[in-house]
Amino acid sequence: MDDVADAESAGQLAGAVEVSRLAAETPFGMLVRTLADGGAVVLSGAGLSTESGIPDYRGPSARARPATPMTYQAFTGSAAARQRYWARSHLGWRHITGAAPNTGHQAVAALEQRGLVTTIITQNVDGLHQAAGAASVTELHGSLHRVTCLGCAQRTSRASLDERLRAANPSWAPSGAMVAPGLEGTAGNPGPAVNPDGDVALDSADGFVIVDCLACGGMLKPDVVFFGESVPKARVDECFSRVSAASSLIVLGSSLTVFSGFRYVRHAVKLGIPVVIVNQGPTRGDPLASARLEAPLGETLTAAAVALGARTGAF
Repeated sequence: MDDVADAESAGQLAGAVEVSRLAAETPFGMLVRTLADGGAVVLSGAGLSTESGIPDYRGPSARARPATPMTYQAFTGSAAARQRYWARSHLGWRHITGAAPNTGHQAVAALEQRGLVTTIITQNVDGLHQAAGAASVTELHGSLHRVTCLGCAQRTSRASLDERLRAANPSWAPSGAMVAPGLEGTAGNPGPAVNPDGDVALDSADGFVIVDCLACGGMLKPDVVFFGESVPKARVDECFSRVSAASSLIVLGSSLTVFSGFRYVRHAVKLGIPVVIVNQGPTRGDPLASARLEAPLGETLTAAAVALGARTGAF
């Protein structure tokens, strides 16, 4: 038994030495060392989900696929805008529900289960962190998997709304659906180009019938924060509290262009909490980061999880 204990101790020591060596040499090593200290909060953005087939607005996949997101003001102020949004979103929903967590999501979940990540604040609305097995997730911008009524505030599932929209539009066929490279459907049945917020590009939504709240007849909206809309204050404050209690802030796949995410980087730096950024492309937070990695998310996070003894791919 003593021999086994000695071997385990030697293995732990060797692992600690390796982590220290990596930390002294590379930004990747600094990421590993920072995670090894435990108490990390992850702030994730759209770049983490691109490997699952969901594009982002500002990363490399966005350059050939410019998109103008729906604003809250347009959605609430125009029946035609709502019809266009729900027609486009109805088509894109099948791609969101068909997306699976990638190795980056799995690595983050494994690091959480290992006790090295305490919570995940995500700017994404796709639910892939939870699908990968992560437990403590705050959805900063809401979720496409829920629908809210602007009249009575009742929340319902997007799946049930999808059934109602299908029933209301049995023979509706889209026109002008654009196809993006890498986002095609099956052979001979190409799918439309999916935008980061789960809708698709259409020339026209004519003839598409939208439905209202079953409880009060009010206007239905996806339970996400549109551009021009504010994140609920209670959610903002909760995230500030999580970052304040963190040992480090790890930013994954976010350009930090939107202030709703960038403010937590500024808050961490103000408190002397180290910030490590992993992203493809420059970010607004680069000058504030303790370490910055320009690298693919899935590969990098998997390597970090393995270095720290966190089992991945088991979800």
